[in-house]
Amino acid sequence: MRRVLSAVLFVIVACTPAWAEVRIEASPGGEASSFVEYFKTLRQSGQRVVIDGPCFSACTLVLDIIPHSRICVTPRAVLGFHAAKLVDQYGNEYPASDVTRVVAAAYPAPIRNWINRHGGLTRAPIFLYGRELWAMYPHCR
Repeated sequence: MRRVLSAVLFVIVACTPAWAEVRIEASPGGEASSFVEYFKTLRQSGQRVVIDGPCFSACTLVLDIIPHSRICVTPRAVLGFHAAKLVDQYGNEYPASDVTRVVAAAYPAPIRNWINRHGGLTRAPIFLYGRELWAMYPHCR
């Protein structure tokens, strides 16, 4: 599983040759703890994160882990949020209310407020993009 996730992360995150920035171009999300580990490593590296496409589900944890000053968004950036879920060994999904509360509380205040204005974190995804997103994060230059 880790090998698959590592391959997925490699595909969805492209780095410039100088490793000055990491570009998220298309992330459907995935198992949250792997994203947390990756983003913690990225935070330690000092690199800037460019959100340049879809960043859904666990990918949005970047907003909690990477400092705001090191995140920028392009016109293609889209953030997708939903409630956390647990998946058992048979692929059955279950709500994870406690995890959802922890994750929601960890997002920066402008993101939490936006989520609350759009009905909170539920099974149905909600998407933040365009002017609303640009009002919260700087445009990449």
